[in-house]
Amino acid sequence: MLTWNVTYHCKSGKRAAFYQALCELGVRANSLEEDGNLRYDYFFAAEDPDDLLLVESWTSPAHQKAHCETEIFARLQELKAQFCEGVEIDKFSC
Repeated sequence: MLTWNVTYHCKSGKRAAFYQALCELGVRANSLEEDGNLRYDYFFAAEDPDDLLLVESWTSPAHQKAHCETEIFARLQELKAQFCEGVEIDKFSC
């Protein structure tokens, strides 16, 4: 199993708009339907009003890699460019 903790550092005051754009695009709903997806959940950081955490888990690295090659993922990159200053990814394998 592969788990990624993805912290989106949103531009000041843009976290809610970024999350809304993700919901409208259907990133979570589509990701949960992909082969090998076990979890795809967003969390609002209590300590930083501009951070959004995504916790995603996959049955294998190959499934996560396939996710990164989807059209939705490409559109997510456009949203990140619009709303985020940076992204940190912590990867865990079990």
